[in-house]
Amino acid sequence: MGGEEEAEQVQAFGWAATDPSGVLSPFHFSRRATGEKDVQFKVLYCGICHSDLHMLKNEWGTSIYPLVPGHEIVGLVTQVGNNVEKFKVGDRVGVGCMVGSCRNCYNCSNDLENYCPDFVLTYSAPANLVPTTTYGGYSDTMVCDEHFVVRIPDTIPMDAAAPLLCAGITVYSPIRYYGLDKAGMEVGVVGLGGLGHVAVKFLKAMGVRVTVVSTSHGKKAEAMERLGADSFLVSKDAEEMNAAVGKLDGIINTVSASHSLLPLIGLLKTNGKLILVGAPEKPHELPAFPLLMGRKIVGGSVIGGMKETQEMIDFAAKHNVTADIEVVPMDYVNTAVERLAKADVKYRFVLDVANTI
Repeated sequence: MGGEEEAEQVQAFGWAATDPSGVLSPFHFSRRATGEKDVQFKVLYCGICHSDLHMLKNEWGTSIYPLVPGHEIVGLVTQVGNNVEKFKVGDRVGVGCMVGSCRNCYNCSNDLENYCPDFVLTYSAPANLVPTTTYGGYSDTMVCDEHFVVRIPDTIPMDAAAPLLCAGITVYSPIRYYGLDKAGMEVGVVGLGGLGHVAVKFLKAMGVRVTVVSTSHGKKAEAMERLGADSFLVSKDAEEMNAAVGKLDGIINTVSASHSLLPLIGLLKTNGKLILVGAPEKPHELPAFPLLMGRKIVGGSVIGGMKETQEMIDFAAKHNVTADIEVVPMDYVNTAVERLAKADVKYRFVLDVANTI
């Protein structure tokens, strides 16, 4: 029996780190057999997310080696299980940050699989709700339950769509949930990186007036002339920040480096919302008095459920929202990781898996 199961497994090839040095090298491995509700697809492109850097070096203490990263994965369906209902061979599909959840809890029952206590990460998750340790998209093929697969519309380029499956949904979900999506609103975006530049694009597509807040004055032209932001603030410029006090309905804060929340809270109108999607290693200090005096809130958000992720990619296709990318070959991956660590990319690396692996 074991031999039959082994024969059914999907042979895969990718790039993996084998220890906390984080150096990636070619790696042959097996994925589970394509089950009745599974979709198997050929990986065309996979984005490199900043969280991949942390996982490669086990900086969060959860990495399982050998580790094949990648959770911004797009490709073409090559096989479907007998009971798959949503997809067929040849479909354009994507997989983001999760490939499983309990499917029974309150969160799962309300399209919030991303908040399921047992949700399964796309890579480096132990065999628990899924048959084997999970491996990500720095590889030639994927197998995933159809529930956690999204359809990529024909009108959006596959390579530029890949980062939306993490960066895109990470900003889209809080914009929608916290009601910062109303035309004419004034919303700030803190940090103009992989997340921030997509947040600007989504907000502009929704008719929102956008203020980019950055430590770097050098990003002003990029933010306003190319991405269409309406105004720009240098967070280190006290005069600029003071002039903008009380102007914003909400803020999407994408920064993961340690920084003070106090000046950002000051930018909010009464009832304003400061939403964190970046997670600094050192906990934020949260000043109570400015919150009390303006009935302001500090909230958080992490990716989105599967229904909302499909809604996000459909919205992106309709409004021509894509990530700004630099497509690189698979054997460039270690250099790309080093460059990403130095923020030397505008704004997302995407691996050309199909053509270069």
